[in-house]
Amino acid sequence: MVQQLIEHFTYVGIFLALFAAGLGVPIPEEGPILAAGVLAQEDVVRWWIALPLCFLGVLSGDVVLYWAGRHWGERLLDWRVVRRVLTKPREEYLLAAYRRHGVKIVFTARHVIGLRAAAFLTAGIARIPFGKFLLVDAVAAMVGVPVGFGVAFLFADQLERVIADVHRVERWIALYALLGIAAWLAWLAWRQSRRTG
Repeated sequence: MVQQLIEHFTYVGIFLALFAAGLGVPIPEEGPILAAGVLAQEDVVRWWIALPLCFLGVLSGDVVLYWAGRHWGERLLDWRVVRRVLTKPREEYLLAAYRRHGVKIVFTARHVIGLRAAAFLTAGIARIPFGKFLLVDAVAAMVGVPVGFGVAFLFADQLERVIADVHRVERWIALYALLGIAAWLAWLAWRQSRRTG
């Protein structure tokens, strides 16, 4: 779907795909950025238009989530389903922690798939000053967006192989993590059995 959007609407498609990804639509934001870099390498788009457009698309979605959290977040927190998980004391604790470390969370969330939307929505709920939020998010995007775009631009002909290698490494890391957790749980069970035995 993202590929068709970008193929048919080029610049607008890049922006819309990134805007939707920023709003939490299950599209990895790296995909449209990589696609824009490849298209720039193939002279389908001009890099000096596509790169700032990627940056703008990323930030636009983040800003909308921030303002949604700031204006309607409290109402979302009062939903019965949410309150079953997030009690008032937990909410106060989390919001206080977010106010203390919000800038770090925003910067880190920009680089973590699956955490961005929730973190930016929460930044609005915690009422982090908008200027500070935008500055930190923009600085974080200045790190990630040009790197992804640049890698795709420079290695367009090898991108499929690079992505396959990254996925292979991710699978090995996940396997090692699962083995580590299983070993730790086995050790805990063994220790518990020695105490009771």
